[in-house]
Amino acid sequence: MKGENWRDALIAEVKPERYRYDEPLAGYTSFRIGGPADLLVEVNTRAELAELVGYCERTGLPWFFLGRGTNVLVDDAGFRGVVLRLGPDFARITAEDHCLRAGAAAPLALVAETAARHGLSGLEFAAGIPGSLGGGIFMNAGSYGGELKDVVVAAEVYQPGTGFASLNREELQFGYRSSILQKTGGILVEALLRLTPGDEAAIRARMKELNAQRRAKQPLEYPSAGSVFKRPEGAFAGKLIEEAGLKGRRIGQAQVSPKHAGFIVNLGGATARDVLALIEEVQTAVFQRTGFRLEPEIRILRRE
Repeated sequence: MKGENWRDALIAEVKPERYRYDEPLAGYTSFRIGGPADLLVEVNTRAELAELVGYCERTGLPWFFLGRGTNVLVDDAGFRGVVLRLGPDFARITAEDHCLRAGAAAPLALVAETAARHGLSGLEFAAGIPGSLGGGIFMNAGSYGGELKDVVVAAEVYQPGTGFASLNREELQFGYRSSILQKTGGILVEALLRLTPGDEAAIRARMKELNAQRRAKQPLEYPSAGSVFKRPEGAFAGKLIEEAGLKGRRIGQAQVSPKHAGFIVNLGGATARDVLALIEEVQTAVFQRTGFRLEPEIRILRRE
């Protein structure tokens, strides 16, 4: 950090409308864990986004882009730098023929609901995913046989250092829980989703069915970040963890869910240290028993 007054200098130059000093991040994540960000800034225009990121890049300030925080574990000490969020102007959704155009901050569940309202099929799997469209595309979110790569045809991205660009599906380089954005650090701004005309009642019935399955199988009653580990090739993380005898294992207030071993839940007051220790214990036990190396699916934001 360059001097103790770097936050004042940033605010004076960028002039964001919404910002907070020393803002606790626990309330911005589904895990409900995490210390303060030195500076939390919400941007509501593309120009403001480019100006803020450009300032951080130019001055060497650490920065992190946070969506709805459903796949993130924040360090107990918080983040030393700028945490950036997209404001409500980036959450607009419009229907265009058989497509939806949606901003990155739009909740995936709302995008799926909008599709159903317009009689468009293809997003039923996303109705119960708690993240934003931007976060979903960043990691190619999916469930119950569907993935966002199946419906995304184009996206507008802000790339630090080069500016805004339009990428097609091939250029987004989707893979299992991955996209080009993970490699480039690009920030998704908006996406175009091509869907299939269908019967609204049938679409809603499928959404209801999938959400009922989620409630029955997943520990939605506790804060978590969803599936902690990526699916290893040829196996399932939850099954490997359960077979290692770790279902219900606790460290502090973090627990491998007795309902679904692929989840680590916050029983109330869990710390990032608790969760990280439990992740390490699970990885070690599963590797020693099976030879599979479980790779975390969640992103870990550490204090720099």
